[in-house]
Amino acid sequence: MNGSPPLSPPPGPGLYVHVPFCRAKCAYCDFASEAPPDPARIALYLDALERELNLVSWARPFRTIYIGGGTPTALPSRALERLLALLTPFGDAAEEWTVEVNPGTVDEGVAARLRAAGVTRVSLGAQSFHGPALRALGRLHDAREIRAAVAALRTAGIERIGLDLMLAIPERPIEALARDLDAAIELEPEHISAYLLSLEPGTPLAARIARGELAEPQEEQAVDEYELVAERLANAGFRHYELSNWARPGGECRHNLLYWTGGEYIGIGPAAHSYWEGQRWGNFPSLDEWAEALSQGWRPAEADERLPPERAARELLVLWLRLVDGVAEADFRARTGHSPDEVAGAAIRSLVAQGWLERTRWGLRLAPHARMVSNTVFAELI
Repeated sequence: MNGSPPLSPPPGPGLYVHVPFCRAKCAYCDFASEAPPDPARIALYLDALERELNLVSWARPFRTIYIGGGTPTALPSRALERLLALLTPFGDAAEEWTVEVNPGTVDEGVAARLRAAGVTRVSLGAQSFHGPALRALGRLHDAREIRAAVAALRTAGIERIGLDLMLAIPERPIEALARDLDAAIELEPEHISAYLLSLEPGTPLAARIARGELAEPQEEQAVDEYELVAERLANAGFRHYELSNWARPGGECRHNLLYWTGGEYIGIGPAAHSYWEGQRWGNFPSLDEWAEALSQGWRPAEADERLPPERAARELLVLWLRLVDGVAEADFRARTGHSPDEVAGAAIRSLVAQGWLERTRWGLRLAPHARMVSNTVFAELI
């Protein structure tokens, strides 16, 4: 009966805004985005986004805002200004406003524009400081541009900076990852994410590996790298709070905590998803279909569903167990009306007996050695 107190669910709702433009497609990317940005397509997007904001204004006030993509800062200056101006009235009650940026797309002018609009947090897609790894991923930046972006954001007064790193990059030696971690820690971010590279069919990186031009990363590489990240970041004072996320005390991403703890959020833009009063829906992934629906005054959703209560509770349990300190039974009951054992008791007892789950004085959590095989554990709970 051990463990630290689980993080409390943050207040919602949240607003997610998908910006479907990048300067160039990365070699591993299969997200809903267009590259390079085309002025006519950007205008189509912003006009439709304004219509969708009017449709969802009933959900205000939003407690978090998250602008993702794509690369929001790949937008030209005037387009970025218009995007921020559209969203500023929705940020009055926001306790956290995050924008995703890539190195090379943010200078002191862009950083100042973000801060003036009300942005409090930036997630910077560094991925690596290692030149060969960045080239394998098809990234356009180098280590110098990562440092320059952080300096510009600090100068502008951005309160919280998160760095995204990537694990299991083909042919990157673990010594290079160790140097990546040293470089990231030296920049003193409030948050670091370390995501496992996913080889998606149809992407240039997957094709290169299929042709034998690059070696496919092995499971042992991913395990060794994950353990190295956890050890180095713990020693540097970062708290491991979610499977792929570490933060300085109080630096956790509140918007993402909404997702993991069953909070409500509205997603706007093509391919964005929403969850509200037990119903979830996803927008058309195509920019054209999404914009056309809005031009006709329709909801731009291609699918929506309301899960049966027991299934919804099971799915929430799986999401919540992504948090390293797990789920508090009292919080879970407040969200669902049930305890974890009432919705998945047999599976929980079996996983506890096998050592994959642990009971704490507050509720339930993944055992530390289960974090790298969490999907196998979660499959037993669905």
